[in-house]
Amino acid sequence: MKKKTVVGLQPLYGHSSLTIGRLAKAAGVGVETVRYYQSRGLLRVPPASGAFRIYPLAAIDRIAFIKRAQSLGFSLDEVHSLLDLEDGRNRRAIQSVTQARLAQIDDKLGELNRMRGVLSDLLNRCRQTGQMHVCPIIETLAGARPPT
Repeated sequence: MKKKTVVGLQPLYGHSSLTIGRLAKAAGVGVETVRYYQSRGLLRVPPASGAFRIYPLAAIDRIAFIKRAQSLGFSLDEVHSLLDLEDGRNRRAIQSVTQARLAQIDDKLGELNRMRGVLSDLLNRCRQTGQMHVCPIIETLAGARPPT
């Protein structure tokens, strides 16, 4: 995996580190997101160094990992499991988390296809009924006719 270079970040206190604001900006998230990830156990809370907490540059990559996993539909609980398996050695566990997510996606796709079919049918029936009849869409949503 290619590491990205963070431009414009000066080493603090003689080593490469970031305040929460700089971390958030470098990772492309808000400070509240960083704090939320910390509260969920996805990101470590570093010890205070004077008035500030100092984050390592690696925290940027960790946030990027979280955001990429979320973009694939993983919940934060699932992301937490994946982060626990981040070293990649327990492939069965990684596969298990991913398989469970795929099953959730398949279930959702099935439900979306069912909804699409019902709405398509209702739209066709609405187009075919005359103005003298109640629109099947409204009739169904009002509960007078169950969706098929």
